[in-house]
Amino acid sequence: MSRYTRRELLRLLGRAGTASMLGAMGLPLVGCGGRDESVGEAGEAAGSRQTALNRPRVVIVGGGFGGASCAKYLRRYVQDVEILLVEPQKTYHTCPFSNTVLAGMNPIDFIAHDYDTLRTAHGVEVIHQTVSEIDPVAKAASLDDGRTLGYDYLVLAPGIDMRWDAIEGYDAAAAEAMPHAWQAGDQTRLLRAQLEAMDDGGTVIIAPPNNPFRCPPGPYERASLIAHYLKQHKPKSKILILDAKEKFSKQGLFMQGWEALYPGMIEWVKGSDWGGMGRVDAGQKTIYSMFDKAFKADVVNLIPPQQAGEIALRTGLANDDGWCPVDQRSFESSIHPDLFVIGDAAVAGQMPKSGFAANSQGKVCAAAIAARLLEVDLPEPSYVNTCYSLVGPDYGISVAAVYRMQEGQIKSVEDSGGVSPTEADAQFRRDEARYARGWYQSITSDMFG
Repeated sequence: MSRYTRRELLRLLGRAGTASMLGAMGLPLVGCGGRDESVGEAGEAAGSRQTALNRPRVVIVGGGFGGASCAKYLRRYVQDVEILLVEPQKTYHTCPFSNTVLAGMNPIDFIAHDYDTLRTAHGVEVIHQTVSEIDPVAKAASLDDGRTLGYDYLVLAPGIDMRWDAIEGYDAAAAEAMPHAWQAGDQTRLLRAQLEAMDDGGTVIIAPPNNPFRCPPGPYERASLIAHYLKQHKPKSKILILDAKEKFSKQGLFMQGWEALYPGMIEWVKGSDWGGMGRVDAGQKTIYSMFDKAFKADVVNLIPPQQAGEIALRTGLANDDGWCPVDQRSFESSIHPDLFVIGDAAVAGQMPKSGFAANSQGKVCAAAIAARLLEVDLPEPSYVNTCYSLVGPDYGISVAAVYRMQEGQIKSVEDSGGVSPTEADAQFRRDEARYARGWYQSITSDMFG
């Protein structure tokens, strides 16, 4: 295997935390064609690896913020490694900025990204299939098309799945009437179509779940941008947020923005005031509280409780809460060695489940695998997260933090970040909205460019 010197690698990997988030990792890119090899039986997978000792194989399952970032940066860190990215979707739609599609601010194509550059510029073999089974002992991943991929290391970035058994009456079929739109793409189109079809004077219900879930500020940005659309086209309409929680992320800033931009249009109700989620009647677009109080609307965006993607559960990587415990320094599974879990599926200390967090984790995970392949110690990692929210097209708010390992856990560094000031003028809010758009362009370029 071609190697950097120990000093060079430690210097580069040392940037995998904070500095790499800013695009400061200047490793030369080396083209590396993927090996078109698979094994028919999982038991033969170990033998296939023995024929490629000079060219180890890393399989990455899931091509979102975590998986795509891990694939790209692993190539930067290590030249002679075979990287296989397994992702069923040929076009990936990001959840970040999907709320702008609901608001009519951007077309659906704005949040659509392909994997062409990962293939051509970074030498990642992208396989558009679904992983049906992972055998951590044989180190083999089985695909829906019958192939089995042996690996030396496997990175699982499966995102989330909905807990369809969590709410009486709400399942995958009910989501066609009450879309969650918490996985972008078809569900985004469906919710947008329902908003367009609603009469002026109608009611939209948004029902966020309890923590933890993907993108904690997301439901409230969604309420904001739907309100922007309604204000322009259906100004007599209302939005009712039936929350499972007693408070939410950036609450004061959101409410301040709602009062400024959409007075009287958005009503937020905490869980203890409405009784909490009991059951739903999707056909009647009605939510019933635990006390059987009915809330009916023209459009219902029900965001159910979530868990790690199904393949993580099927592989036995999740705890009783449905999330995957990991060594938070490297993201190696606490249950199976040489298997890593990143992104929303992982238990990552105080880091939120967000796109930026997954991007950060993907880079640190890539550094951890590179350190093993190149037989050097992994420097102490750091992690970052920034979350911009649009209250309106020209009204942005944000929260940011830096995280480091403390007593074996990822914890935020005191005074490392913060939230947007409450006392800010219109220009400050416009600047933050501009920064939000710049952040999206930057991070998607970092992942897919």
